[in-house]
Amino acid sequence: MLAISSLDPIITLVAILAVLVIAVSMILRKFNQTYIIGYILVGVILGEHGLNAIQDATSIHLLGELGVILLLFFIGMEINLIDFLKRWKLAVIGTLSQIAISVVLVLCIGYYYDWNFARSVVIGFVIALSSSAVVIKLLQDKNLIDTKVGKNVLSILLAQDVALVPLLIIISQLGGKSESTENIILMIVGAVLIVVILGYIYIKGAIVLPFSKKIYRDHELQVFMAVFLCFGCALATSLFGISAALGAFVGGMIINAARATHWIHDTLHSFRILFVSFFFISVGLQIDLTFIYQNLLTISITIVVVYITNHLLNSLILRVFSCNWKEAILGGALLAQIGELSFLLSSTAFNLGIIENFGYNFTISLISLTLVVSPFWIGITEKIIKK
Repeated sequence: MLAISSLDPIITLVAILAVLVIAVSMILRKFNQTYIIGYILVGVILGEHGLNAIQDATSIHLLGELGVILLLFFIGMEINLIDFLKRWKLAVIGTLSQIAISVVLVLCIGYYYDWNFARSVVIGFVIALSSSAVVIKLLQDKNLIDTKVGKNVLSILLAQDVALVPLLIIISQLGGKSESTENIILMIVGAVLIVVILGYIYIKGAIVLPFSKKIYRDHELQVFMAVFLCFGCALATSLFGISAALGAFVGGMIINAARATHWIHDTLHSFRILFVSFFFISVGLQIDLTFIYQNLLTISITIVVVYITNHLLNSLILRVFSCNWKEAILGGALLAQIGELSFLLSSTAFNLGIIENFGYNFTISLISLTLVVSPFWIGITEKIIKK
């Protein structure tokens, strides 16, 4: 039998975590700021460069990844596929333009600082991707999910998630590691299956889930059915080498077509809040305050450049595709930060030796701080738009 004393550190950590989240969130609520900032600050406080209360940051990060999967699953449940496909040009052209221009910009900067080609390309990829977790949470908090700008931003975010796979393959090639033919074929097959499923939903319009009538009034079975639909789809895509979060998103769209969103939303909503908070806490745990202090000027200048560039570029893309200037500027602000998927790009490049220890710490700090700054940047943009 497990001794109570062995649980004390875990119980203490959970209690401290809850108290800190409540305290910081209450303060942020008075200033009308999103809880995302609070979660990240809690991670900084409890991390290695704070109280050093969390020794196993990997476990927190893994729980955070579950939060991202749940978040995208919920968003998928709110997406009507027919309406969504009307924006495919915006999603594809916008994402490709963002990546291409970001890479060209960093290549010019890298030429000045004598960076090698591979490092410049990787950093270009890193700054091109926005944060699905942050943006979707902010869209929900601001009730913008069903607006034109919300739907357009979601289209771009989904396309960026899909683009992660080819970007990882390119980084592997730049690092001298080529993907095996089997893995490439597996990814292609997975992508084709996703297209087939979405095509089936598009043609049918509505589908019927097996056993949906039998479990309609059984709450316990609903919990496990909802978990299966979310993480089962995530597992299926990950087996094909494709983002698990993308699989969860597709699973959510299947639920939308099945008209089963009501009971699944009620069943998983609390889990989503908990695990999404873990994701942002894990972001805070990765922030090295000493490194940031030592390179504060360089990091600050880079953040400003990234925000201005991403904001301007995304605003122009959204303006071209039917948004008015106010909507386009707000959408550009929402997409201006660097996303959580860029952590994966950075770690892959670091493991392949494309970027060294300094470059890795710099990109991690840059990504984390843009996530912190994002709600403030959006708030300032909203005030400017209103005036």
